[in-house]
Amino acid sequence: RNERCNENYTTDFIYNLYSEEGKGIFDCRKNVLGHMQQGGCPTPFDRNFGTKMGAKAVAWITGKIKECSRHGRIFANTADSACLLGMRKRSLVFQPIAELRQQTDFEHRIPKEQWWLKLRPILKILAKYNIELDTSETAHLEHLTRKVL
Repeated sequence: RNERCNENYTTDFIYNLYSEEGKGIFDCRKNVLGHMQQGGCPTPFDRNFGTKMGAKAVAWITGKIKECSRHGRIFANTADSACLLGMRKRSLVFQPIAELRQQTDFEHRIPKEQWWLKLRPILKILAKYNIELDTSETAHLEHLTRKVL
């Protein structure tokens, strides 16, 4: 339910475990759904999407284990054995880490090419566009008199 759902296996414990076991091999970061958001509680959409991503990740890793196991041992030495799950054009895809290395600025921990940079000219135009924020219209009220016949 949250990062403290089990008194033994907290997010901090799992983070410390993976950080210690992966020293020099990989980097580990904590990621809690409520912390990724810009405020507020997770919505049902967030929970549903997180469940879908988790199910897809588990299905991928179990398939990879079946594919790479031989005689009770696992040989995961291909480039696609270490992947990152992300969104590409409205679909969830696994992208090998080796491919992402070429697209990442490791010094600043950001992508080298960011999709939103193409929108900057449009944003500059919109920033200079003057609009009237008061959209209320004034009306002339007429007094009605009742005519008695």
